[in-house]
Amino acid sequence: MGNLFRTKNIDQLIEESEQKGRSLARTLGPWSLTALGIGAVIGAGIFTLTGTAAAGLTLNTHSILHAPVLDLLWNGPNAVSTIGRPGAGPGVALSFVILALICGLAGLCYAELASMIPVAGSAYTYAYATLGEIVAWIIGWDLILEYAVSNMAVAVGFSAYFNSILDALFGVHLPRELSEPMIVNGEFSGAWFNVPALLIILVLSAILVRGVKESAGANNVMVLIKVAAILIFVIGASRAVNTTNWQPFMPNGFSGVLTGAAIVFFTYIGFDSVSTAAEECKNPKRDLPLGIFFTLGICAILYASVALVLTGIADWRSLNNAAPVANALKAIGFEGLQGVVSVGAAIGMISSLLVFQYGQARVWFAMSRDKLLPDIFSKVHPKHQTPHISTWVAGFAVGVPAGIWDIGTFADLSNIGTLFAFALASAGVIVLRKNQPDRPRGFRVPLVPLIPILSILMCVILMMSLPLETWIRFFVWLIIGLIIYFLYSRPRLENAR
Repeated sequence: MGNLFRTKNIDQLIEESEQKGRSLARTLGPWSLTALGIGAVIGAGIFTLTGTAAAGLTLNTHSILHAPVLDLLWNGPNAVSTIGRPGAGPGVALSFVILALICGLAGLCYAELASMIPVAGSAYTYAYATLGEIVAWIIGWDLILEYAVSNMAVAVGFSAYFNSILDALFGVHLPRELSEPMIVNGEFSGAWFNVPALLIILVLSAILVRGVKESAGANNVMVLIKVAAILIFVIGASRAVNTTNWQPFMPNGFSGVLTGAAIVFFTYIGFDSVSTAAEECKNPKRDLPLGIFFTLGICAILYASVALVLTGIADWRSLNNAAPVANALKAIGFEGLQGVVSVGAAIGMISSLLVFQYGQARVWFAMSRDKLLPDIFSKVHPKHQTPHISTWVAGFAVGVPAGIWDIGTFADLSNIGTLFAFALASAGVIVLRKNQPDRPRGFRVPLVPLIPILSILMCVILMMSLPLETWIRFFVWLIIGLIIYFLYSRPRLENAR
């Protein structure tokens, strides 16, 4: 049983990452890493969840499964007939800043670990070096879920958006049978397969196979376009800001601001994807921490700016709809800016898909190289030096389900998986500070163990704010993973030793 928690020597991890035929090309600098982070963090959510967090949510339900676990623990099962989330109002801008600070706690921990262990795999690799084999398997299995489910949902959303753009620009509308999921809310919809959802994933997979430099270049262009679209919205719409819409700034008090932070947490998922590029980074000890911090800082400024302008041009109570920014611009007669927002949202989805597919393939690659998954996933393309088989398998593993199911209802699984990874990475900093205090660190988290403990605490609180239904699905996924580990991965690993 002790072998379950056997850790992997950091020097061994680095040595294995440099083996010929199983190493990745180091081509990324700090700005490419920052663009990867922004590409993952800023998606279409900046134009949708901002309004939802400002206006709040009301969900009438009698199901205990839809109740946040924290509410159940605090109020009991009799207090869940109506679940409401009060709006942050204009204070949603403050929600984004607070959330950036909370994510910054985890970001500090990721920066120290990434500068010490410049190896593909992100939190999976950090867990293997600090907490042991079985914990590493659990977090690797969890990361596969996080990246896959997130991209399934985004691919389905992109398909719907792509169809509407074709209709608006060219008067072409794809047949419903070929552009919508087969199964929606557990029932057959009448569609055959969501072809655009699969195709966008396969196109991005082909780009990723060509090389990380080429992929980063494509992502850089998309990031520039969507950041430009955001700035055009902020600058252009600011002319129509009515400051009376900002009064009161926090209509539901500070609790409303915190609730808004819980709602928009989804928009910050992805900054950890910077650490998945550790093995393809030119100077990981310096550039990885910079990439993480620049990502969080730039995204916080962009998010807060959009929130301030949006709540300035419209009453915050009117923003609880599927396209709050577009509808607010239409209401004030800014149709031209509405088109810019559409471009920004579409580009945001594509770049998010690209970065998460990149991160998912690297997790599969790292787990395969450690013998926890079949060797085929750690094969590197002889010309492009990318994990081409992992990339294609990850592409079909995401694209095919996205063509069949409406994955939107499973979005919270991505959030709980991300928070779980953040908590374990933060714990890893404490463990390594105790076990290997003298090992060189390119970056050091200040005030250890206080900051890692605060990071863990914040992650647990946010996890507890998710519905009971999400926790049940999460545990089912982990149980499936443990079955695979004990029946396949562990025996295979023992035979290889």
